[in-house]
Amino acid sequence: MNAFATAMNLIFADANMAVDAIWFAGATGPGVAVRVIRKSPDEVTPFGAGRILSETTQLDARVADIPTLAPGDLIRIGAEDFLVQGEPKADRERLIWTLNTRTP
Repeated sequence: MNAFATAMNLIFADANMAVDAIWFAGATGPGVAVRVIRKSPDEVTPFGAGRILSETTQLDARVADIPTLAPGDLIRIGAEDFLVQGEPKADRERLIWTLNTRTP
């Protein structure tokens, strides 16, 4: 394990950074306990001559926790469900997935 992987593991273990979640492959099944970092950046989308500002929810998850992540998978954080939309994006080191999500 390299220094970057060690740092990521510490960040995901920190209660101030990451939260407990449950991953459901294909949005079904018993689910697997994972840790995720929740991000909610605003996204600006051009529309004709204007621009639309919308709130988004992105999640970061460790590839080691969810090696087979795919569109249509469900992540549950507490009572909130998030459906993975689009292909997950891996970081350069292939340690972290960034997921675009939507509420089902």
